[in-house]
Amino acid sequence: MDTNSQFDKAIADCRAVFVSKLKDYGPSWRMMRPQSVTDQIFIKAKRIRSLEIKRCSAVGEGILPEFMAIVNYSIVGIIQLRLGFVDTKDIDNNRAIELYDRMAGEARELLQAKNHDYDEAWRGMRVPSYTDFILTKIERVKEIEDHDGAVAVSEGIDSNYLDILVYAVFGIIKLTE
Repeated sequence: MDTNSQFDKAIADCRAVFVSKLKDYGPSWRMMRPQSVTDQIFIKAKRIRSLEIKRCSAVGEGILPEFMAIVNYSIVGIIQLRLGFVDTKDIDNNRAIELYDRMAGEARELLQAKNHDYDEAWRGMRVPSYTDFILTKIERVKEIEDHDGAVAVSEGIDSNYLDILVYAVFGIIKLTE
């Protein structure tokens, strides 16, 4: 498979989980402030790192579902940044899926641009490097959030969420090859 096909498959798997959770909870995540989304991604990435180091899971879930959760929370984070958080659900499941697909499309475009410039260098990387890059991006997002979103020369929070999403997809692809 080529990278675009692998990306599409990874996103389809993540989307299936997202849709299933929408059936259970609806878009209850609309109430999350961006900082909470960032912390949720942080928790998932820290768990991946812990599992990579310990090489076993006490609760039985592995690394792959955590990378998938990072993809989904990254998309939620971008939606929250663009729409703002709310006090009650303000969109239905269909609108949530439409927004999900739009953000996944933006991530696919980013992946294509970066693959063009970097000649798919990610394929030579190891999965723990994706984890470390995600954790680094999260720390950057936290700093930006602590400065109320102000940046001097750096990319904003949404760009970092997109990068986190792409690194998580790389992890999914590597773990499923």
